[in-house]
Order: sequence, then C-alpha cells, then structure tokens
Amino acid sequence: MKAEFLPGNRITLLETGNAYFPALHEAIDAATREIHLETYIFEDDNTGRLIAAALSRAADRGVKVRVLVDGFGAREFPVKLMPALEASGVQVLVYRRKISPLTLRRHRLRRLHRKLVVVDARLAFVGGINIIDDAHAPGLPPRYDYAVRVEGPLIAPIHASVHQLWKLVAWANFRHRLRALTHAPVIAEPCGSVRAAFLVRDNFRHRHDIEEAYLDAIAAAKEEIVLANAYFLPGIRFRHALMNAAQRGVRVTILVQGRVEYLLLHYASQALFDVLLGAGIHIFEYHLSFLHAKVAVVDGKWLTVGSSNIDPFSLLLAREANIVVSDAEFARELRASLETAIGGGAKELKREDWQRKPWPHRLASWMAYGLVRLMIGIVGYGGKH
Repeated sequence: MKAEFLPGNRITLLETGNAYFPALHEAIDAATREIHLETYIFEDDNTGRLIAAALSRAADRGVKVRVLVDGFGAREFPVKLMPALEASGVQVLVYRRKISPLTLRRHRLRRLHRKLVVVDARLAFVGGINIIDDAHAPGLPPRYDYAVRVEGPLIAPIHASVHQLWKLVAWANFRHRLRALTHAPVIAEPCGSVRAAFLVRDNFRHRHDIEEAYLDAIAAAKEEIVLANAYFLPGIRFRHALMNAAQRGVRVTILVQGRVEYLLLHYASQALFDVLLGAGIHIFEYHLSFLHAKVAVVDGKWLTVGSSNIDPFSLLLAREANIVVSDAEFARELRASLETAIGGGAKELKREDWQRKPWPHRLASWMAYGLVRLMIGIVGYGGKH
C-alpha cells in the first residue's frame, strides 16, 4: 500500500534518549484524558521506573492509561513493573506472552517491535527508542537512536492504529471488556507545514508497506542515499535496489552497528559487505556507542524514522511503525545529525580491508548469514527476501 502523505503536521526530531525521555515524561505529566504506550522493551531500570511512575500518576488523576508490551522483549515486565502499574489503575496487556527460546514457529517469532506513544489523541511519539536506560554500559555515550514528536493530521492514523491493535490484543487475551475499549476524540487539526505519512508492518494488509516505501525512494534517488540501521541484513530486492542506485551514480552511504550486541545478526550482516562495497556503496561502522537507529534520508527531501530494521525479522515478521516525511528542512536536520555521527563516531570500511580479514572471521560471517536464512526458511519465508 502506498504511503498516504498528509500535510499540515508539526514534527520534531528527538535524538537519543537524552531528548526523547524528557519530552515523553513531560507529555505524560501533562496528559488529561488518555495515554496509549506501545513498546518492545520496558525495563525495570531508572528510566523504566521513571516512566512507570509518571504513568501511575496519570492514572491516579483519572487519565485512561493503556500500556502494551511485547512478551519477549519485555519478558520480565509482568513480574517487575506490571503489578504496581495495574494497582494504580493502568490497563496493561502483553503481546504474545507465551515464548520459548527453542521454537522457530512463525507465530512465536512475530513480535511487537513498535515504539509508539499517543497522548490525549493530540500528540504522538514514533521511533526506535525503547523504555530502557539510554546508556548501554558505564562510560559509553547513549545509544544512538531517534524518535519524532508528532502533532497534526497524522495523529488520526497513528491513534487509529494503536487503538485497533489494543482491541485486537485485548480480544486475544480474553480481556475485551477492559473499560469498554473507548477512546478520546482525536485532535488532528493542521498545526505545521510538514507532509508526512504513517506506515506500519503487520501480518495482514500491510506486510510490505515499510519495505516498499524504502524501495520506491531508493529507485527514485538521483543524488544521495544515507541510511542508518542497527541490524542491516537486507534481502535480495533491497540489496539490488541499493546497488543499482550506486551504479547509476547515486552516492549510497550506510551506517551500521560496529559494536557486537547480537552476535548472530552482527556477523550475518558482515557477510554482505564485500558485494556491497564492490558495487561502490560506502559502509561506515559506528563504534562510539551502540547504534540503534532505523532512519534514512534520500536526496535531501525524503526521510523515514521508525522502529523497522532492514533485516528479515523486522521486514517479514515483526509489527513495526515508521514515519515517512517529505520535507527538505526536516531532511537537512536528520542528514546533518547523521553526518555528525559518521564524522565523530564511525570508521569507513574499505573493500580491501574486508578481504584481508582472517578466513575464520569471514567463515563465521557466512555461517551466521546461512543460519539466519535457514531460520527464515523454516518459518515459511524466503524467496526474494
């Protein structure tokens, strides 16, 4: 489904949790009617407890508060944070609570990876930042990630999406009578000048919406593509789209995770570096801290910020949500932020350096890539992906 751009929005870029969590906390404390929060991770740490306390305060003053977390990403949440939230009147649901580390059944791998907050049906936060301390380890700068604060007509589809998913999960959990599932009237009047679209990936009518938006933008690119992605493991169509863009003279720059966070995905993504570098694509590894970004800028006018990685798990299995923006000024802001990240915390990979890596390293990469492909094949996906 094509992205439906709506004019008249006010969208603010929030870089790392240093900007995101204060803005989120302020919005929760100012809420008067309704808060709906979806997240993959809701950690029992300083940040998690801070946001949980703000949600409880909102419920205490009569605000309808709904929290939806993923059963795997937030697997300790039901024991550590959920009881106190429910005691204060917060409604909580867990998406696919039953998990098993030993199963590859497709429905067990379908996770809620969206990070969405809608406050009073008038403002929203969309991006890739979980409810977790921003500092991954002592002494490191914050995780490098982005979110956006949204006001305007785009609130309508965002609010409809969170309400619909809440209703779906409530029925699946046999809790469909939770306060009659009512919601606040949407306030979506024009209040800015930004054209933007809201895209989701699900397992029904929107399976490829986010991927197709990327592919359309890449195919139309004439000058530059800058893409930052924590877990970059694109399928055949996506790889070919980037390589074709580079071959027709578009400068393609990819910023990827340099530190090892998830061993399998880290090594699997490296298996593709040789062919991408050989096609003229520039690859930078970010080492300053942990890269968690899922953003792109094309030709200084098209951009996306969201939760979707460019890997099979995001593009084929998880529920994701991205904002797509068509606005030169906003694109310049994100482009400048990425340029700062590349210049201050990343190292460019050269094809000859990659080819000189020890053969055990390259073998491990191809074995990891093969294992990921096998996993996707087992759950019933593959083909062009």
